[in-house]
Amino acid sequence: MGLLRYESQTRNPLVTGHKTYHQVTEDIVRPIEAKPSKLWKIGFTISLFLLSFGAYSVYRDVVYGIGQWNLNKTVGWGWDITNFVWWVGIGHAGTLISAILLLFRQGWRTGVNRAAEAMTIFAVMCAGQFPIFHMGRVWNAFFVLPYPNTRGPLWVNFNSPLLWDVFAISTYFTVSLLFWYAGLLPDLATVRDRAKEKWRKRMYGVLSFGWTGSTKHWQRHESLSLVLAGLSTPLVLSVHTIVSFDFATSVIPGWHTTIFPPYFVAGAIFSGFAMVQTLLLIVRKVLSLEDYITLEHIEVMNKVIVLTGSIVGIAYITELFISWYGQNPYEAAAFRNRWDITTPLAWSYYLMMSCNVLSPQIFWFRKMRRNITVTFFMSIIVNVGMWFERFVIIVTSIYRDYLPSSWSTYYRPTIWEVGFYMGTFGLFFTCFFLFSKFFPVIAIAEIKHILKKSGESYKEGVGGIETQAPEEFAHEQAHAH
Repeated sequence: MGLLRYESQTRNPLVTGHKTYHQVTEDIVRPIEAKPSKLWKIGFTISLFLLSFGAYSVYRDVVYGIGQWNLNKTVGWGWDITNFVWWVGIGHAGTLISAILLLFRQGWRTGVNRAAEAMTIFAVMCAGQFPIFHMGRVWNAFFVLPYPNTRGPLWVNFNSPLLWDVFAISTYFTVSLLFWYAGLLPDLATVRDRAKEKWRKRMYGVLSFGWTGSTKHWQRHESLSLVLAGLSTPLVLSVHTIVSFDFATSVIPGWHTTIFPPYFVAGAIFSGFAMVQTLLLIVRKVLSLEDYITLEHIEVMNKVIVLTGSIVGIAYITELFISWYGQNPYEAAAFRNRWDITTPLAWSYYLMMSCNVLSPQIFWFRKMRRNITVTFFMSIIVNVGMWFERFVIIVTSIYRDYLPSSWSTYYRPTIWEVGFYMGTFGLFFTCFFLFSKFFPVIAIAEIKHILKKSGESYKEGVGGIETQAPEEFAHEQAHAH
């Protein structure tokens, strides 16, 4: 069995620090069993404050109407839909790490998949707020659900990509939640078995659904993981494709382009991985998990960032080329509103280009990929750039339409639009802080699964095999048995 678990020495260990199975459990469960640290309390308080401000901004929107936002004649979609697309994109890395990399049997996913999956769920919760409250009359939001009703001929428009969004995102949320929770079951049972307080034992007992760790349980768990991974894989590609259809199926110059689906998917994975880096670099430091979220994990994720960033860069250049090559004067005018430095919003286009295309190229250098400070700074720069990408697509395509008399002077969000956005940050981080306090941030069972193959002490133990002559190795094996 030892030979089947052998891994080449050229691969860096994924668990450093000569860990035993017991130490893995101790290290990951310690933050749950300990009292909240001062840093955790400060962060949680700030998140609750942002959430409260966001709740008040939403209250203003519901009571006084969409007029509280600075939307006008030409800019009908502003900050809200920009934020919606941005948050949906943030969630994509979690599903990619948990589903596609599980199917490809990538060992490095084990250190980061749990936090990335949680991030997906919280990001989709934040994204869902924007289209709902953009309706204005939010109490009629259930009209988007196609069910037999007594409203006469009033029925949803199945030709509308906005309706497809409802189906895609609700499916995405449901499958991601199941995937995340199914993975948590063995770890919740570990926390339950270690619990000393009665309330803690009872709470984790209920949450772990009576998991005992029997062979049958593990067999069903493995089967369920593979089925959910199979269901999630097309969702990674389809959800942001359908979000891109919100624009691509319209006739607005600057939106009506066929490159949007692959370009949006690459951008979503790009921004999602950047957010995973931002969160995990903080979690790794605050919870002292450097042995499980190693430089190897950080480097691999930076490789994904430079790849997807380059794909997004090619998409930008392709768009510019087609706007010239297609000889459509309206499309050419829409793109001129972006790149022409004399137009009011050109600065946002150049900010997007520098953040998304130029800055990630630093990761071609191994030293930079393995530098914690550079990675943290770049992860924030990438997400700033990806926010501006959505802003550029939405606002610069519509703020100057066919009627110059109705051109917007300049689109600026109101305090309540900004407040709503800040509120979703509050919701996201409140959920993430609670998750990091009550659930294992790293999948204990999965780390143990790769420990004998990719753990530092085990790799050192089998390191001599590569330099041994075949005859000598065979002789040793014969004596061992």
